[in-house]
Amino acid sequence: MAHYKTTNSKREQFQRYLENSGVLDTLTKMLVALYEEPEKPTSHHLGVATQENPEIELLCLELAEMKEKYEGTVEENKKLKAKLAQYEPPQEEKHAE
Repeated sequence: MAHYKTTNSKREQFQRYLENSGVLDTLTKMLVALYEEPEKPTSHHLGVATQENPEIELLCLELAEMKEKYEGTVEENKKLKAKLAQYEPPQEEKHAE
């Protein structure tokens, strides 16, 4: 039984600390403010993007197109560098004298 009283005592001390420091009041005010918000989230997954949003779908398509365009540009750059290397003489390192 002594262990139960010790645990209960610590719990009461912590609860008094939370009350005295204003944590409980702040949490209560915050939860009330969230509850009174006029616009409630449509999903229980707050902040999770769903594929149902048409704007997200458009952005995903645009991202895929840009990645494809980027890959094409990288390939073209490699080919042009190889072509340029054929016409340029090998560059010798210049030593500072």
